Amino acid sequence: MNNQREITIYGRLGKNPELGQTKKERPFCTFTLAEQIDSSDTPRWHNIVMWEKESEHWAEVLKKGMSVFVRGRVADREFKNKNGETKKYKEVNADSIGFISEL
Repeated sequence: MNNQREITIYGRLGKNPELGQTKKERPFCTFTLAEQIDSSDTPRWHNIVMWEKESEHWAEVLKKGMSVFVRGRVADREFKNKNGETKKYKEVNADSIGFISEL
């Protein structure tokens, strides 16, 4: 059973993408996306991850402030911090990214 749900988000990049790779040299890039919610003055922030060759392309092309859409799957992540506490957060594993006109 797949517990990930698909989502499409329209927003602006909160920072330039950061390119990295796993210990097995699998490339990925991460960035934040600010989604403007009609009923709120503050945006909803999303952590985005793009994997493989696509990540290398988008890490070069995307810049802070650009308006894009992201389609992907929401995943729950957790890790232990330096104090041994378990921290949880959500991220979107992007399948596709595209440009949109100004929001």
